[in-house]
Amino acid sequence: MAETKVKHPSVKEREAKGKECRKDTPVSSHTGWVPAPDRPDPVALLEEQNLTREQDLVPVRHGRMMVSPFTFYRGAAKIMAADLKDTPRAGLIAQLCGDAHLSNFGVFASPERNLLFDLNDFDETLPGPFEYDVKRMSASFTIAARNNAFTQDETRDMTLTAVRAYREAMAQFAQMRTLDIWYAKLSEEQLMKAMELAVSAQKGKAQKKTAEGMEKTARANVAKAHTRDSLQALAKLGERVDGRYRIVSQPPIVIPARELGASFGMSADELEHVIRVQLRSYRASLPDDRRHLLERFEIIDVARKVVGVGSVGTRAFIALLQGRDPEDPLFLQVKEATRSVLEDHLPKSRFKQPGERVVQGQRMMQAASDIFLGWTKGAQDNRYLYWRQLRDMKGSAVVEAMKPLGMRFYAGACGWTLARAHARSGDPIAISAYLGKSDKFDVSITDFSERYADQNEKDYQAFAEAVRSGRLEAVEGL
Repeated sequence: MAETKVKHPSVKEREAKGKECRKDTPVSSHTGWVPAPDRPDPVALLEEQNLTREQDLVPVRHGRMMVSPFTFYRGAAKIMAADLKDTPRAGLIAQLCGDAHLSNFGVFASPERNLLFDLNDFDETLPGPFEYDVKRMSASFTIAARNNAFTQDETRDMTLTAVRAYREAMAQFAQMRTLDIWYAKLSEEQLMKAMELAVSAQKGKAQKKTAEGMEKTARANVAKAHTRDSLQALAKLGERVDGRYRIVSQPPIVIPARELGASFGMSADELEHVIRVQLRSYRASLPDDRRHLLERFEIIDVARKVVGVGSVGTRAFIALLQGRDPEDPLFLQVKEATRSVLEDHLPKSRFKQPGERVVQGQRMMQAASDIFLGWTKGAQDNRYLYWRQLRDMKGSAVVEAMKPLGMRFYAGACGWTLARAHARSGDPIAISAYLGKSDKFDVSITDFSERYADQNEKDYQAFAEAVRSGRLEAVEGL
């Protein structure tokens, strides 16, 4: 194999590249977005996406998207990918999350058992223009703030805060040593300290009370995350029968393999064999030490489990494994990986296996990743999977319950985190030089976000009409 020559431009050359990109694609060019004249029908894009999904779950997906323009946006990454292809690009590439809306950030445990705040969904990850993630994130704050009935000024402030945090963090990373960027993280302690400072900065009695409520809620959410492990999952998802645990049937959200075989055209015994073959194949994708650790567990049961909003209808399973005894469980989540929605408009992934694309992208962007993160080919043709722990001190913010102060704080954390993720794979010096020191980029992206939020509301109405007319089927409340 021919060895690729790695270039190492100087700091001045990297800064010059960013400034040149700024001349070619001014930051103001992100202002004034309008839909392309040949913009595809958003409902048709969703229908196209549904073709490869589990048909009995597609109505559940539609039902979750029907709740509001905010939940619709969460499931509309394919629609936005089609819109972003026509937007200005500076030409600075980073590993993209691909779906960096604000609900795809949260806390989880590092291998050292410390809580970190980071991106937590990489189904659409792919290298691409850094602006794509920034626009997906910033528009999500505009849409979420509107959903929470914030004023126009408050909504604009949320979006500006997220983009400003990204730009200012990237400026910091541009000054840091390479390894310091790689090791940068937002820990539980740092997050709580920043929140304490935000509370102490409030002046009025009412503002102080609101801030203290925000801090109390955040600490409760973090404390809850510490309890979310495989033992807690076993108590919720398992039942003991004849001295052995198995996964409880809760259709249509959780359907154990013993009830699922017919859906895949095979008997329960055949399905069990497939599962064990899959487990062995997945273990082979892990580093030796992790594979050795996983081999200490035996698989006990498997079930299909509906997840998320955007992922509903893709194949998703949970696997219950047992270590030394029934009180030593390990729950793994197995999710189908498909082509990234960005691959319709950007160069295809260098990984032929979509599961590996997701895993490698996650490892590139996260400060620390799940020790059991791996991938395998599915039992059927053109099906690919990736594996990770189901619950490993994972926690997420309840966006719909946020007040302006809380969302502003959250926007700052998300903006910093996305910048750090991009700085690991992209060139923080060039990106920072492009962004500049003023708020021109922030204002321009906020203008895009407001316009895109308007379009998202129109798309939601078209989607709702498709449900009402019978074009799409929706099952709500699940």
